[in-house]
Amino acid sequence: MKNPFAWVEIYVSDMARAQKFYETVLATSMIPMQTPGEFGDLEMVSFPWVEGGNNISGALCKTSSMQPGSGGTLVYFASDDCAIEIARVTNAGGMVLQEKMPIGEHGFCAIATDTEGNTIGFHSMN
Repeated sequence: MKNPFAWVEIYVSDMARAQKFYETVLATSMIPMQTPGEFGDLEMVSFPWVEGGNNISGALCKTSSMQPGSGGTLVYFASDDCAIEIARVTNAGGMVLQEKMPIGEHGFCAIATDTEGNTIGFHSMN
């Protein structure tokens, strides 16, 4: 079965703050993206991806037409051990909502709030 996800957008109000949070928690570097003028005030910074690989990616997005917040879609980031990322959340300016917990045969997950008020998750098999 083909992975049904193609792209994820996480809306933010402060791009620099949000980018620093995700780069710190995920221990990665994000990639500034150019957006065509027809997208208005949209600003995007992408998570890394492998072109043509078996993966999806996404971006932090700042625009006046969409606002960040909790209560909507919950995105889970893949991890080798979600305890690692959840341990970085507080120092990066976020808030831990649920420490690493077992989810039976599906592995483990942890839940946090980012600096923009979005609820995010981390998933690992270990």
